[in-house]
Parts: sequence; structure tokens; C-alpha cells
Amino acid sequence: VQLQASGGGLVQAGGSLRLSCAASGRTFSMYVMGWFRQAPGREREFVAGIRWSGVGTTYYADSLKGRFTISRDNAKNTVYLQMNTLKPEDTAVYYCVASMTRYSGYATEYDYWGQGTQVTVSS
Repeated sequence: VQLQASGGGLVQAGGSLRLSCAASGRTFSMYVMGWFRQAPGREREFVAGIRWSGVGTTYYADSLKGRFTISRDNAKNTVYLQMNTLKPEDTAVYYCVASMTRYSGYATEYDYWGQGTQVTVSS
């Protein structure tokens, strides 16, 4: 599976961005797609995930519920992350991920990673 993330950029606090991640390859075998982020000097942290099949159960980091929304378009093999009311502390590199077996909030459980897209929120 190959993952190509896009949509990052510079935005003022309070603004919005939508990230996209296009998957290719064995997408039919994906169990969960999602996003992690990593700020300078910090560990990678789970942001959100979505089941690739069925009703598309979603998962969120507790701290981001209500501001971030993950969605999918199976026909386009793409997952989206809508980020609203952005804060300077949301500044990070955002990584698209895919797991072939399970949902997890741990980075080590994900089999495939995209190249990352930078999100910078200015105050």
C-alpha cells in the first residue's frame, strides 16, 4: 500500500485546513486508515482513524474531538482530515497511516506510512 498525503500549509489560528490521503495498491485489504502527527521535539501522536469497510467507524484522540473530522471516499481510495478552529499547538507534520489488521492508537501498530505533510498554525 502506498499513501500520498496532501493539503498541509500555513494557516492562522482559528482557521481550517483539509488534509487528503490517497491510497494505492492493496487498498482492499486495509482495515483502518488514519492520521498521526509529530511536533518538533515530541513523540508521534494519534489524531484520528476510520474503518475502511462497513459503516466506517471513526476514532479520535480525546483532545481533538469536536475540532477534527475524519472521513473517507472508498471510490477514490482517499481519506480526509478536516481540521477546524486550528491552534498553534496543532502545528506538526501530519502522517497518513494504514493498518491491515486492527485499529490502534499506537504508531507501531500501523503497517504503512505516507510521507507527511506540514501544518503550521500561526498565532
